[in-house]
Amino acid sequence: METRYTRESLLTTVEELRAKIGAPNLCIIDVRPAENYARGHIPGATHFDLFGLSLVDTGEAPLKAFMFMIHHVLELRGVSENKEVVFYEDNSGMRAARGVWFLEFYGHPNGKMLDGGFKAWQAAGAPVSTEADIPKAAAFKVNERRDVLATAGDVLRSLNKKDVAILDTRSAGEYFGTHVRAARGGAIPGAIHIEWTENLDASGKFKSNTELKAIYDKAGITPDKEVVSYCQGGYRAAHSYVALRLLGFPKVRNYIGSWKEWGDRLDLPLQVPTKK
Repeated sequence: METRYTRESLLTTVEELRAKIGAPNLCIIDVRPAENYARGHIPGATHFDLFGLSLVDTGEAPLKAFMFMIHHVLELRGVSENKEVVFYEDNSGMRAARGVWFLEFYGHPNGKMLDGGFKAWQAAGAPVSTEADIPKAAAFKVNERRDVLATAGDVLRSLNKKDVAILDTRSAGEYFGTHVRAARGGAIPGAIHIEWTENLDASGKFKSNTELKAIYDKAGITPDKEVVSYCQGGYRAAHSYVALRLLGFPKVRNYIGSWKEWGDRLDLPLQVPTKK
């Protein structure tokens, strides 16, 4: 069987997950809105909507407090380092990707996204449950990987470095400053724009290794560079983080404060890109 990605371990398929339902070392987390979970979900899945939990100050104290909070909530959902943890939403979306990124930061060895999400699960005729599964809390031993996270200070120090690529994963309107979602509109100086949706095919799954590589190669984002991705609050940036990890990029960071922090801080430089 031909390998689809350089690092396939960040994704699981409907067939693979379906075969493991009910296994004691499996933790499935539905990150969709609560009403979607209530209407039907993968059997055994617990609910944790990651959306709305954002950090807008990547100073040492608030960053530490935020990451402690997320870790604690994941423990309450049954996450431990000894379990395979699968996040899913409707497709291979940004919420599930952010879940995977959090586990990468905490040093979890087996965090995954369900490629294609719940839509792929339903399309395959896999079983669906409406019973709310009450999670059993677990202890999750953390081995923090600071190398996958970027703060405002990290990004500032990386500007104008030839071996660092800043990746803007937002919409074109946000990048060009016509859609302003902070005190200022625009982009981090020198940022390369590839909207996160470019990572997905028409079915909502990740594009193939070949297709993804062509997109990033064309933009000059190559594995020999450290890539720092950002968006508005670290969600879309996490999605492109996963895409680049699938391609085998060794050095990728998610700037978790993203534009909400950068755009609100008047002391940080920006540029308003012009359309070619």
